[in-house]
Amino acid sequence: MLIACWSPKGGTGTTVVTAALACRLATGHRGALAVDLAGDLPAAFGLAEVDGAGVADWLAAAPDVAADGLARLERPVTSTLGLVGRGRGPLPAGPADALAGLLAADPRPVVADCGVVRPDDPAGAAAVLAAGATRSLVVLRACFLGLRRALDAPVRASGVVLVVDEGRAFDVDDVEAALQVPVVARVRVTEAVARAVDAGLLAHRLPRTLDRDLRRAA
Repeated sequence: MLIACWSPKGGTGTTVVTAALACRLATGHRGALAVDLAGDLPAAFGLAEVDGAGVADWLAAAPDVAADGLARLERPVTSTLGLVGRGRGPLPAGPADALAGLLAADPRPVVADCGVVRPDDPAGAAAVLAAGATRSLVVLRACFLGLRRALDAPVRASGVVLVVDEGRAFDVDDVEAALQVPVVARVRVTEAVARAVDAGLLAHRLPRTLDRDLRRAA
């Protein structure tokens, strides 16, 4: 199973949602794999920056890469959670559909941080991976600009992860009515979540509120 998390604009919390989902799924007997197309997952997991090869390098080498090439790029986050970093250089779009198929076939649940999927780049690697995922989750804050960009996004999401801020005018019903996609999780921005992210503790001490909020999205 491949779960792709993405957003039509930056600053929505996509990386935190991706990291938390991966940590939650890693508690299962098969473990889990996180895949980084945006570049911030190592920091979210409290790891040193990944300087070696990663997704970009795999895409650049495909289709000549060895069958176990992706596995060679994986590094441990915990004993049950692995990470394939972004790597170096641009993300070639051509082999992205093959990457989506490879990740979806992994026996572990895979969660990918696709970052921002822009309307002007419908054939980009992030858009192709998000479109080819088993579950495509758009991460949004309940604001007008986010909804507007989500309507123009080149990817049809299968669910919405709504990051909840106080004082926003839109609620779950408004988002579902606008996008015609169900909200599968409401993620509350709490002090505990902010502290865990800032301290790089998500992989080892996932806040209970975040764990509960993402139950339906996993």
